[in-house]
Amino acid sequence: LAVMGQNFALNFAEKGIPISVFNRSANRVDDTVERAEKEGGGKYPLHGFKDVKDFVASLERPRAIIILVKAGAPVDDTIEQLLQYLEPGDIIIDGGNEWYLNTERRAKQVAEKGILYMGMGVSGGEEGARNGPSLMPGGPKDAWTRLQPVLEKVAAQVDDGPCVTYIGPGGAGNYVKMIHNGIEYGDMQLIAEAYDILKTIGGLSNEELKQVFEEWNQGELLSFLIEITTKIFAKKDELADGFLVDKIVDKTGSKGTGMWTIQQAAELGVAAPTMAAALDNRYLSSAKDERVVASSILVGPDLSSFPPVDKKQLVDDVRKALYCSKICSYAQGMSLIQKASNQHHWNLNLGAIARIWKGGCIIRAVFLDRIKKAFDREPNLASLLVDPEFAKELLDRQPAWRRVVTLATERGIAVPAFSASLGYFDVYRRSRLPANLIQAQRDF
Repeated sequence: LAVMGQNFALNFAEKGIPISVFNRSANRVDDTVERAEKEGGGKYPLHGFKDVKDFVASLERPRAIIILVKAGAPVDDTIEQLLQYLEPGDIIIDGGNEWYLNTERRAKQVAEKGILYMGMGVSGGEEGARNGPSLMPGGPKDAWTRLQPVLEKVAAQVDDGPCVTYIGPGGAGNYVKMIHNGIEYGDMQLIAEAYDILKTIGGLSNEELKQVFEEWNQGELLSFLIEITTKIFAKKDELADGFLVDKIVDKTGSKGTGMWTIQQAAELGVAAPTMAAALDNRYLSSAKDERVVASSILVGPDLSSFPPVDKKQLVDDVRKALYCSKICSYAQGMSLIQKASNQHHWNLNLGAIARIWKGGCIIRAVFLDRIKKAFDREPNLASLLVDPEFAKELLDRQPAWRRVVTLATERGIAVPAFSASLGYFDVYRRSRLPANLIQAQRDF
């Protein structure tokens, strides 16, 4: 019953679904019950328990229990607690960001007691959990069949239905959520690079950046991340003059899913350079003290020595470059899911996965509907890059994409994810590469 768990529980209760809640810290239970009373006016069917035995006993048989605790050992500890009181036919659902093989191990462990186990990706942060997340359940099909009516009620709702579908067997749900997060890393890095170019080279103020991103969010880049970035640029510092974004330290952390995505790419032999560049950049950003020292030693180009740029042209070029780079990032993620599906015989439906990302989740974007249609047209599509519609858009925007990467490189502004995306595109579109020389070297 931390923030995600509490919000998710209230989402169920608001939909009229009777729900029991338990947490090892009793005050979390009290907080959740009090919040349910306040938000539901005493009408939410939510009941709090401070003893795990009483919690389990309160549930209708066969029981369904969602765990939302930190990945790793805490999940194992929670399962061990629950197993004392569960019965054959009960379902355990892990809603955390867990390594998919851990989910498969646990599923085998509890199957010996006749218990069904699911790993379910939950995306959308605390707001999504409360108002409708994107849900990615994987595991036994019969468990999904029982949970489907309930999960469809609490998931985000979009024009073509709830943002939940049965992903596949085993750890498929966790795997797809992991790749979702890898794509999210790439998306966030690309937006940060667009911001850096517009601010550092174009000289755009925060007010101008807000206006640009607002306009972008009306077209092909319409998405949750562009929307929140618009709001970030507008946020004033409440404790001093200026904008909040300029006061935030330029270093960021990373959790396991981004790293796992790149590890999986390496293990499966799938190129994921945009997502890898995003992860690398997080590591580099964390070395703030080193960068401060290096900045006085490693001097780059003098920006004042270059002629001023045409702001309107730059904004248009960066928009096109961002769109192209995003397509490459999503293409890499989808290729990873496809390869894993083939290797594990999961038979994943990439079109259905793209559809449930249209709402509730962090990477929700208007062009996910078109990604769904691309895989509906060709379920075995080798890459989004060769879908006729996306290929045409990439080719149309290619000159602007190249201008942006060239401009940034010339002026010493790092654009690792833009560059990685363009490099990925250029390698993929060539029928012959200099890899013949590398193979000759290996042979020698």
